[in-house]
Amino acid sequence: MPAPASKPSASTQPSLPPTPPPTAHLRTRPVSVGNWRAFLAVARHLNFRAAADELALTQSAVSRQIQSLEEEVGVPLFLRHTRAVELTTAGGQLFQTLTPALERLDAAVRMVRQSAGRKNVAITTWASFASMWLIPRLEDFQRSYPDIDIRIDASDNTLDLDTSDVDLALRSNVIGAQSAGAQRLFGEQLCVVASPWLLKSKPPIKTPADVATFTLIEAGDAHRLPYFEWITWRRWFEVYGVSRLQPARWLYFNYAQQIVQSTLAGQGLALARMPLVADALAAGDLVEVLPGHRLESPLVYWLVIGPRSTHRPEVQAFCAWLRLQAKATRLAMGEVPDSDLVDDMS
Repeated sequence: MPAPASKPSASTQPSLPPTPPPTAHLRTRPVSVGNWRAFLAVARHLNFRAAADELALTQSAVSRQIQSLEEEVGVPLFLRHTRAVELTTAGGQLFQTLTPALERLDAAVRMVRQSAGRKNVAITTWASFASMWLIPRLEDFQRSYPDIDIRIDASDNTLDLDTSDVDLALRSNVIGAQSAGAQRLFGEQLCVVASPWLLKSKPPIKTPADVATFTLIEAGDAHRLPYFEWITWRRWFEVYGVSRLQPARWLYFNYAQQIVQSTLAGQGLALARMPLVADALAAGDLVEVLPGHRLESPLVYWLVIGPRSTHRPEVQAFCAWLRLQAKATRLAMGEVPDSDLVDDMS
């Protein structure tokens, strides 16, 4: 009979993997806005009593909100000393992030309250077009429709009209790249412009080569997009046979509005966008130099109406007014666009 197997010693037993430390259970539900407001008040004052006075609560109620918030976040947000309160590193990070977020929320609430029950139209467009074309004309619309509020979002960012709270967009793009359903307002030509008093200080400009005696003003980011090459001085030089021309100096800006402001100040000649300077030319603030030497641009200005706003009477009224203003701009530029490209030329 075989001898029973001996029991393995502790030194020969296989070792078990170490037990992992317990992981903290992180809560995922949203934190109460009231707790965030209590946190901001304490973080601003670094004092629970002062925060309670600001919020019209008891000091113990504020303390409970902060304790609840710390439990939700999972880390302490304040160091509580005998006579002082101090933000922890985590608290400081939250304070920097939360402050602008709640300020934007409060601003949005104020705007909603102010506009409740009122007719309003929200427009998005880029800053130079808003300041140079749209805003100078708005008084005419306001006289006809004093009960309609206007909100303009002037930004280079393109907003999605399907999801944003904007009613319509005014944009520029080449034909074929415009948004679906876009209505053509007007095209674009470029013309050489200058302030009248600058022209008096120099010999007259009779040929394209004569512009070389002036500073030439241009967009500094003209090479950012392929079709922007068409609106540069270099393109104008090539079209009018002075491709080797070198001006006295160059002056660059980022925005069309800055280019025109510099030109109005007599700092040089600009190759300006006709729709944006038509009013200044009509008023005599700018003079078109070499009027027979304009440059065609591939850009077209479009009106795009958000799908949720199409049938609102105030939006329809504003769009009808926009079309009339666009017609006046076309007449000022002498533009007769191809009717096949125009949705509504009334």
